[in-house]
Amino acid sequence: MSGEDWRPTASLDTLRLRARLLATVRAFFAAREVLEVETPCLGAAAVTDPHLHSVAARLGGGGAGGPERVLYLQTSPEYAMKRLLAAGSGPIYQLARAFRDGEAGRLHNPEFTLLEWYRPGFDHHLLMDEVEELVGALLGAPPSERLTYAEAFRSRAGVDPFSDPVTRLAAAAREAAGGAVPELGEDRDAWLDLLMAVSVAPALGRGRPAFVHDFPAPQAALARVREPTPEGGPAVAERFELFVEGIELANGFHELADPAEQRSRFEADLARRRARGLPEPPIDERLLAALATGLPDCSGVALGFDRLVMLTAGAAALAEVVAFPVDRA
Repeated sequence: MSGEDWRPTASLDTLRLRARLLATVRAFFAAREVLEVETPCLGAAAVTDPHLHSVAARLGGGGAGGPERVLYLQTSPEYAMKRLLAAGSGPIYQLARAFRDGEAGRLHNPEFTLLEWYRPGFDHHLLMDEVEELVGALLGAPPSERLTYAEAFRSRAGVDPFSDPVTRLAAAAREAAGGAVPELGEDRDAWLDLLMAVSVAPALGRGRPAFVHDFPAPQAALARVREPTPEGGPAVAERFELFVEGIELANGFHELADPAEQRSRFEADLARRRARGLPEPPIDERLLAALATGLPDCSGVALGFDRLVMLTAGAAALAEVVAFPVDRA
């Protein structure tokens, strides 16, 4: 520590800008009669995605004299918000504090703000329309470009993510990264993730926002999967990501509502974690019970609010737009 590290890393002008953007977000959703909600930061279950790592917190029994419990700081409010949707909430949004272990750097902080919302009756294309409206209001951005995942890879990396062999994907990744890449073997999706990071994403959203949609089915996460077309087109996940100036700003899904399929995906995630020697957090049984009761047909999206402030302010790093990043917390 130094004598000056008590000070905020964001200027007061930037913090005022942040407050104005928060007010604009709330006005945007109020005008559309989308309900603002709050859900717990601490939960009994945690995300199973092998790429995300939850922060565990140990709670003592306290005055009630109960046993100690391990709870998890939520990486997203998604599971709890879906429980509200299943309970009949209608359209909802949240400006949530979220937490992810092992994420720190220019575009990451272990504690951050997510703007997450869900629209019953929307598919992912309708939700992209609304995301574009909001980003236009906040960033003054021009109309977006929309590409399928395949189009994005063909135009930015010169490969076909569905039909090219793994050896071609690996060669393109090594060329884009200057040769210094991990050895990923025959793991097609790992090579695609690497290509997205080093070649495709940095070239997206330059001059205008870019949506990428229709991801490979193995990258569905919590999105629905659309079956292969009669003409031989691949199965794709009804998922999108938004990029602005090479930065991923939002990730959205036409939400999976099948509890059996959701359980199967959770268990597959845990198997991948087990194979990598990663912790295996408990599955969210309350979410699965809510899905069994009935999740309305809906789409949802999580938008990185700190990144949005960074882009609006013309800042180079998240530390410039949050008062106290992790090294000053």
